[in-house]
Amino acid sequence: MQFLAAYIMKGRLQAMTVAAALALLSLAFPPVSIVSSASVALVTLRRGGKEGLYVLLCGCLAAAVLSVFLKIGYQFALLYGLVLWMPVWLISIVLREGKHLGVAIEIAVLLGIAAVLGFYIYQPQPAQLWGTVLAAMMQPMLEAKPDVPVEQIKQTAQVFAHFMTGAIAAGSVYGLLFGLFLARWWQSALYNPGGFKAEFLALKGHKQLAIATMILVAVAGLSSGVVAEISWNTLLVLFVLYTFIGTAVLHACFAQMKGSRFMVPLLYLTLILIPHVMVIIAICGLTDSWLNLRNKISNKTAD
Repeated sequence: MQFLAAYIMKGRLQAMTVAAALALLSLAFPPVSIVSSASVALVTLRRGGKEGLYVLLCGCLAAAVLSVFLKIGYQFALLYGLVLWMPVWLISIVLREGKHLGVAIEIAVLLGIAAVLGFYIYQPQPAQLWGTVLAAMMQPMLEAKPDVPVEQIKQTAQVFAHFMTGAIAAGSVYGLLFGLFLARWWQSALYNPGGFKAEFLALKGHKQLAIATMILVAVAGLSSGVVAEISWNTLLVLFVLYTFIGTAVLHACFAQMKGSRFMVPLLYLTLILIPHVMVIIAICGLTDSWLNLRNKISNKTAD
């Protein structure tokens, strides 16, 4: 994909064309939205916030024009572009000016947490809303397969409805950060080979945030009702931060061991095939704030 990054950096027209075209394509293939947001992020990281904002706004206009030919409402295209690109533009500025990937990730996660809290202010009983949405989504499936245990599925949906706010916010933050990571990798490949790998493997969280996370876990476990629900939904967003930190820790540790050629790819393959492992990885990321696992492993390897 390096050729695409080189094309984006040729000029404003190329950058906004790629961003707009991929944004509209992502309506049919959602993962493409990561590449679209990375286009805006790359320009911002390399040329600054002003240039990134220019590409963002012109990309929205280009998406609106293209949407007319695709018979999509131009108002929707404008709004979709702003929602898709504005957060990654802001986080790209943070990374460009602060030069700390960990801080950029933490701010992205805090934006996700703010979105969760804001939604609870706007909708005091979000579980009821999500329960209705899930019921409507499941209805065609239940009608197509009348032999499935309907009551059990409905009960599961009602339980999951209590965590939908946090799950959607976490998914959005994942998408935002994957776009940022792709842009940072593109920037590294074009102008600083190997820079992104070193930056990612050095990823570390702040101890204060880790302490706040532990306190939030205690509140979620000991409380009930709305307080517990908000706490669990907030923890789902914080989970994003610690999965990235944990992945960086384990990657760095495995890279220093014998057989790293096989162990590092196995780590990422396991993440894809067995998503439940992410819980263990998040715990590694959380505890690394105190244990400094990378230094311990490197010391043992040196011995």
